[in-house]
Amino acid sequence: MSEHVKSSPGRPRSVQAHQAIIQATLDQLAQVGYQGMSIEAIAARARVGKPTIYRRYRSKEELIADAIKSLREEVPIPDTGSLWGDLDIFIENAAKATLSSLVRQTIALIISTASSSPQFAFVYWAEYMKPRLQAFSVVLERAKGRNEIQADTDPDLVFDLMSGAMLYALVFKPATEPFEAYIHRALKLLLKGTGGE
Repeated sequence: MSEHVKSSPGRPRSVQAHQAIIQATLDQLAQVGYQGMSIEAIAARARVGKPTIYRRYRSKEELIADAIKSLREEVPIPDTGSLWGDLDIFIENAAKATLSSLVRQTIALIISTASSSPQFAFVYWAEYMKPRLQAFSVVLERAKGRNEIQADTDPDLVFDLMSGAMLYALVFKPATEPFEAYIHRALKLLLKGTGGE
C-alpha cells in the first residue's frame, strides 16, 4: 500500500522514499561500515523521517539485508533438461549479477560485516543466501532424477563450496581466466566424484 502522508517539499515519498532509503543505506555501509551506521544517519541522508524507515524495517540488520539484495536481481534457475545446461546458465547469470566493481566492494563489506556481527550474518543468510540455496538444490535434485549425479550428493555442501569459490574469485583471485570458466572448472572438479561430469 502506498504512503499518503504529507511531507515537506522535496522530501521523497512512497517508491521514491524506498529507493532513497536503500541508496542511503548502501552509501552509509560503504562509507562508515556496519558498526558505524545508524538509522538516524540513513534517514537524514535519504531525507525521510525515522518512522518512515521503521514502518518498512524492524531493525538495522533487516534494512541492510534488503539494501544488499537490491544490488542483485533474482535469477530463476532454468530447466534445460541437463545438469550442465542448468549449471552453465546459473554461472552465467551469477557472473552478470556480481562482476561490477560496486558489487565486488559490497561483497567485501558483507564478508567483513558478517565476521564481526553474527546478527547481520544470520539476517543475510536468511534473506539472501538461503533462497538461492533452495533454488540451486532444485537443479541438483533434477539431476539426481535423471541419474546425472549420485543420489546421495549433498546440495547444501555443493552450494557452500561453489559459493566459496565464487567469493574467492570475486574478491581475491587475479583474473587469469574468465569468472565463468573458473567456476565451471571448479564445479567439474567438485562434482567429478558424484558422476556429474
